[in-house]
Amino acid sequence: MVISGEKLKYSTCLVMAAVLATFLTISGCKSPSDYRTEADKVGFDIIREKQEDALGKTEEINIERPSDILRRRLLVEQNLMYSSDASLGTDKLKPIKHWPEFNYPWSEPSGSSQDAFIIEPNKPVKLSLIQALQVGALNSPEYQSRKEDVFGAALSLDLVRNNFRNIYGAQATSQLSTDTTGDSTVTNLETSGTMELSRTLKNGIDLSTMLAIDLVNLLTQGGASSSGLSADATVSIPLLRGAGRHIVTEPLTQAERNVVYEILDFERFKRTFAVSIAREYLSVLRQMDEVRNAEENYRSLISSARRSRRLADAGRLSEIQVDQAVQSELRARDRWISAQEQLKNRLDSFKTTIGLPTDARIELDRTDLEQLAAPAAKTVEDVANEVKTETTRQIPSADAPIELEPPSDEDAGPYEIDESVAVKLALENRLDLQVANGEIYDAQRQVVVKADALRTGLTLGGSARFSADDGNGNLNFDGGQYSALLSLDLPIERTRERNEYRNSLIYLERATRNVQTLEDQIKQSVRSELRTLLESRESLNIQAQSVVVAQKRVKSSSLFLEAGRIQIRDLLEAQDALLSAQNSLTAAVVSYRIAELELQRDLGLLKVNEQGLWEEFSPEEINYDS
Repeated sequence: MVISGEKLKYSTCLVMAAVLATFLTISGCKSPSDYRTEADKVGFDIIREKQEDALGKTEEINIERPSDILRRRLLVEQNLMYSSDASLGTDKLKPIKHWPEFNYPWSEPSGSSQDAFIIEPNKPVKLSLIQALQVGALNSPEYQSRKEDVFGAALSLDLVRNNFRNIYGAQATSQLSTDTTGDSTVTNLETSGTMELSRTLKNGIDLSTMLAIDLVNLLTQGGASSSGLSADATVSIPLLRGAGRHIVTEPLTQAERNVVYEILDFERFKRTFAVSIAREYLSVLRQMDEVRNAEENYRSLISSARRSRRLADAGRLSEIQVDQAVQSELRARDRWISAQEQLKNRLDSFKTTIGLPTDARIELDRTDLEQLAAPAAKTVEDVANEVKTETTRQIPSADAPIELEPPSDEDAGPYEIDESVAVKLALENRLDLQVANGEIYDAQRQVVVKADALRTGLTLGGSARFSADDGNGNLNFDGGQYSALLSLDLPIERTRERNEYRNSLIYLERATRNVQTLEDQIKQSVRSELRTLLESRESLNIQAQSVVVAQKRVKSSSLFLEAGRIQIRDLLEAQDALLSAQNSLTAAVVSYRIAELELQRDLGLLKVNEQGLWEEFSPEEINYDS
């Protein structure tokens, strides 16, 4: 259209102002920070909704790691080496050009119990087992990644839900052109805008509408035949293939279930992670005890070697026996050094597990092992007292029948429950088994969906178009343009669909086998852990007696050696036996405790909260009649 003079100037300004206002309104209403905040709200709302469905409770899952986590404090306050600012966290990174959010990621303290750690120069930070669980939950990279996986599944669900919401769209274009090739200059302004609305219903019907506006023609009431306003509406209805709520909403159903699976997987991970921390923590304490035993043994063998030298100089021992004592001393030194280096390696591995730098100066609280070992120490004391007060027993003759006494359940621990009851509890409570059974239902639905894809495609479509051509700028619905379309897709070429259908049946079989395999693994692990409990308990009692016997043997061997009634080799063997019995006793104590935790984990009854702390179940709560 051709516009000239003041009318063009006024119309152009008005149109440009309208376009600019529309652009600023649409583009400037939300910032990247607003979108991030909105995504967080949507994601966490979905997580709480699905936590309630899956667990019957809700708990916070924070994907923003605070700036004062112990890892960062150790790097800075212990002056540890690191390669770049990335080691301290994203809030310490230098923003690159065009960074969308000012002061994000931000530095924000956690306000957690980790603030209580006092880091002094050149002094290690002491961690108890409870503190280690909390540190791991906040510092472990894997723990953080698993929380982010849950959040990512929630956002994926929101995206799928969006497919069934009203989808709005708006566009505006404006083009100003000048033609000077003729006798007069002609200026042409073309400005248009469209607004769209579309929605997919859960029964498969697709609806869309569009309103198109020629802004110049509408505002100037130019000489065109139309006043610049038109509307379109289309509808598409699947009648055979792709029809039905169960087919259309399958992606939504799967996305909903995926969030539940991620929540259950994370809950299972928390339990496994807590037990792994406890295992490594107690293993470090066990190694500390072995270092102490190795040190005491080394000192004892040094003393024995010195004594053998004195006795040899007095003519009471041969040089061969002196050499034996020296060799035992050297072996003890080798064991002592090896035990120290193994302790360093285990401590480094433990630091990595809970997300701390391997060169950080930390130490573990030996009190945790002392509390576990207290019953064993009491057993050793009781056995020693029995030996002291023991009267002469009547020893059966050598050819008397030998009856082996099987392990007794009289002193069994609280978690040494009946095997069938334990397996039943595990099959009822294991979260990974719930997921595996859920995946069978997913595979069944996929069979239905893939079978539907083999059907004939029959789609009914329709459209209507209206324009404002009544001279008054109003849409004329009486003079609309209408069309209808029926499309048929015969199932002639279905090679891809055929193969996908066959594979879906194979996936169903595989999902079923996965459940069967997992059931067997659960039974095997539960039965094995119950056996470990019994074995560790019996080993604890046996090693307690071995310690007493070895202590008695070392003491008597030392006296007999002074009296010249035995050789130095007998004393050295007694000292080695004492070291072995002491280490075995500690190993049995640790093994029993770890087996208790692993059994609770594999029964699905060990609960872990958002801070990483566990809550053990009480065996007294088991209903044996159900």
